[in-house]
Amino acid sequence: MREILGRRRRFRFRRSERAAQLGAALTCATQWKWPVLPGVGLAADGRGCACPDPECVVPGAHPFDPVLLAATTDERMIRWWWTNRPDAPVLLATGAGAPCAISLPALAGARALAALDAMGVRLGPVVATPTRWSLLVAPYSMERLGELLYSKDWVPSSLRFHSEGGYLVLPPSRTGKGQIRWERPPVSGSGGPWLPDVEAVVDALVEASTSAPDGGSRLAY
Repeated sequence: MREILGRRRRFRFRRSERAAQLGAALTCATQWKWPVLPGVGLAADGRGCACPDPECVVPGAHPFDPVLLAATTDERMIRWWWTNRPDAPVLLATGAGAPCAISLPALAGARALAALDAMGVRLGPVVATPTRWSLLVAPYSMERLGELLYSKDWVPSSLRFHSEGGYLVLPPSRTGKGQIRWERPPVSGSGGPWLPDVEAVVDALVEASTSAPDGGSRLAY
């Protein structure tokens, strides 16, 4: 009897977890107008990627079918996707009017947030994985970003930039690298969550990555 009840409890938890995925996708798309699509997800063993690449370096955490260009804010499409694939990670298609992001290794991310808080910089949402933190910022072009970085003596290779044509996995998704969570949750205003300009945060992110124990040179997914 206990075994049966245990199975039922696990089933209810799993069902609520699936509902959370759909709820997150709908909030992003319909309330915040962020275009989203389902990620490829994990293989049956719960560890490897469901894509055909046995050496995938971002297991579960990338587009596959549909492709990134299919990202949408259409409620009917989103409900269809997550009804058929309720465990699929929620991917944000960055840029082109949607939020962009800058990501860096988790330790450097914690340093950067502490530095930005000390400077009184207002931050937007921050996404955390076990290995990387991503700061969401207002849309920027790669040309604009290039101008900002050009003045730097050195830009750590561990920094990653999610602009137009990029994507970011959003909570409460689960990938091969672990659970995705909000380090700083979105705070909704009259529209979508408030986002800082990239200029407001890029200096602190470069400095935090440079002062990390590995010198910010390691690209950690």
